Amino acid sequence: MIETKKVYQAIVNVAGLLAKEGIAKDKTCTQGASYKFRGIDDVYNALAPFLAENKLCILPRMIAKSCVERTSAKGNALFYTTVEAEFDFVSSEDGSTHTVRTFGEAMDSGDKGCNKAMSAAYKYAAFQSFCIPTEGDNDTENQAHEIKGDSQTKQENNDKKGMSLISNDQLIVMNDEIRERDVDIKKFLVYAGVESLDKITTERYPSMIAAIRAKSKVAA
Repeated sequence: MIETKKVYQAIVNVAGLLAKEGIAKDKTCTQGASYKFRGIDDVYNALAPFLAENKLCILPRMIAKSCVERTSAKGNALFYTTVEAEFDFVSSEDGSTHTVRTFGEAMDSGDKGCNKAMSAAYKYAAFQSFCIPTEGDNDTENQAHEIKGDSQTKQENNDKKGMSLISNDQLIVMNDEIRERDVDIKKFLVYAGVESLDKITTERYPSMIAAIRAKSKVAA
């Protein structure tokens, strides 16, 4: 009989504990465009007790980094940082390990780009490894049923067409680009034909970033 490595059982146990509540987007960013997000602290706070309970630790290792300096419309420096990271999931019970590799990207006008990129790499390693739900699994008596609105219908239409909305990281990058280049958010939303930035699809993301950087296209 083959004995199962305890690291995998620990990962399954942590995933099960997180499956009920998940980690919802409880924080709100109001700089340039308002959107919900979950930060690295939310991930740490949710994971820490479950990792300890199941004698599982996560050991990070950065194996590559790149940083590109650019100039904002104001003439300030912007640093685009990408890190490639490996995370060893280790069971303290039998020493068994499993390594997860992810990438993290971030943009910053100061010296926090690398920190942000490392946080992003950890956050998505955790979300993908433990299959963490992004919303809680509430009891049925707490659920409210609403009539479908235009935004929900648009999302369903996008899903049928095989399109997906931009990720939280892409949303943050777009928001930072808008703020750094002093783009009028209301004019940009009209130009993009959406009610908010988080309604932009991944297919349109490259062209929207290009439009923001060519500010004249969206300032008219």
